Amino acid sequence: QLQLVESGGALVQPGGSLRLSCVASRAPLNVYAIGWFRQAPGQEREGISCIGVRPWNTNYADSVKGRFTISRDNDKNTVYLQMNNLKSEDTAIYTCAASMRSCLGSSAERPDHWGQGTQVTVSS
Repeated sequence: QLQLVESGGALVQPGGSLRLSCVASRAPLNVYAIGWFRQAPGQEREGISCIGVRPWNTNYADSVKGRFTISRDNDKNTVYLQMNNLKSEDTAIYTCAASMRSCLGSSAERPDHWGQGTQVTVSS
């Protein structure tokens, strides 16, 4: 069964950058669409970016478009989320998820596997 582990979350100042990693084990990642989701305290989980099996198929929520970039390295079984110009409203737990189906907008469609999440805090 595919396992996903996120890393890269940290405390960062507004305007700063972080790169999150989603590393897969026990199965190849290249057959899955991968989505990044985030959930801030008291808010619903939000799908913010998704990358399809074909790496040029990328989608972003309006809230992160132009600031975040999703990419995948199938040789490393890893998907990345480069986050630039971070804002306080980006503070959340970020979780990656794998779907055997496809991206549905900025979300992975009905994910089959989820990671545990990594905390991103943007604060001065």
